[in-house]
Amino acid sequence: MKTTSVLLAFATPIISLFAAHASAAAEAAQDQTAIRPFKIPVVSQTALDDLRRRIAATRWPEKETVADDSQGVQLATMQKLASYWGKSYDWRKCEAKLKALPHFVTNSRASRLPPAGTRSTSPAPRSS
Repeated sequence: MKTTSVLLAFATPIISLFAAHASAAAEAAQDQTAIRPFKIPVVSQTALDDLRRRIAATRWPEKETVADDSQGVQLATMQKLASYWGKSYDWRKCEAKLKALPHFVTNSRASRLPPAGTRSTSPAPRSS
């Protein structure tokens, strides 16, 4: 469970890049509560290279003083995760999967919400 949280912590800044690319002028001209199409922009190779450089340049703390996770995520776990994101993660593959889905955006209580999803094929879909 904690590994999932750590993965989300790394993925959240990348996903937030999508929300940052929306045109303010286009949004101002539309009803902000309407659900409208959203196109995922291409993340530049320069930005990906910079992210990998910054991951590689991480200054790690000393190893924790306990053998369990009572002080947080273990250093070795974080180092493995950073190594994966810095050397192995294929953003372009993920980007292609995301772009294959329809995306929409709306606002709720002054927060911009970028939901992504498709209609259920179930005759009786459940909400979660």
